Amino acid sequence: MQENNFRVNSHCLKTAITRVETDKIVTRGYNQRDLIEKIRYSDMIFLLLKGRLPSPEEGKMFNHVLVSFCDHGVTPPSTQTARLVASSGSPMNSAVAGALLSFGHKHAGAIERAMELYQSKISSLYITEDSDIDNKQIASLAIDIYNEYVLGDKKIPGFGHRYHNVDPRAEKLMELAIKEGFIGPHIKLAFAVEDLIYEKKHIRLNVDGANAAILSDLGFTPDLGLGVFIVGRIPGIIAHIHEENMEEEEFRKFCDLDDVIYKSGR
Repeated sequence: MQENNFRVNSHCLKTAITRVETDKIVTRGYNQRDLIEKIRYSDMIFLLLKGRLPSPEEGKMFNHVLVSFCDHGVTPPSTQTARLVASSGSPMNSAVAGALLSFGHKHAGAIERAMELYQSKISSLYITEDSDIDNKQIASLAIDIYNEYVLGDKKIPGFGHRYHNVDPRAEKLMELAIKEGFIGPHIKLAFAVEDLIYEKKHIRLNVDGANAAILSDLGFTPDLGLGVFIVGRIPGIIAHIHEENMEEEEFRKFCDLDDVIYKSGR
């Protein structure tokens, strides 16, 4: 008889995030009873994603980032999608899912692209810890980015806004980074690029560009950029879904028959 070589692995999943025991839950080495009492929600998110608790300065900046993401009004496609799904009578989770599925290259994708840009440039440097030398290196990188994007007639991710001449969120975030003394190489690069393109194009950092620089200096990789954005954004999405259910008529549509132009087929 042929031997059966099929084996079932009794340990089919490995995780370093949370361990569950009888009457005890441990996340990243910390008892959740202690975490519930002693840390903020934003600190818990940082712990889950980074595997460690943030320093006081890191914790403040990460909290600022999450607050800045919370709500961007009713105009973004994700918000409108959530409200439209909710108006059909779908449950909360379906409407939230609709919003998340609306994120893509054109909506919420800029933060990852900006993080990739900043980090690819800074990683090419040898940081000396001598501020004069490092600042000159970063200024040179900013010129390279300007020449590649602006002179090449390409949009720099994280700059410019369709409604704001000065994105108030980006401006405040960078003010807070200065106030907290949290100015790493990626934030310096964002400032340097902004100085160059504002002088030539009158274009400023937007919230994605500011947060991309801050998250990069916090040590987040670009693949987590959209995830952090989603964590910050969901409360606003839920608020819009709830408002839609409470205040608007059911089964709303973005157009009626009279709004449709029918084209003849070929």
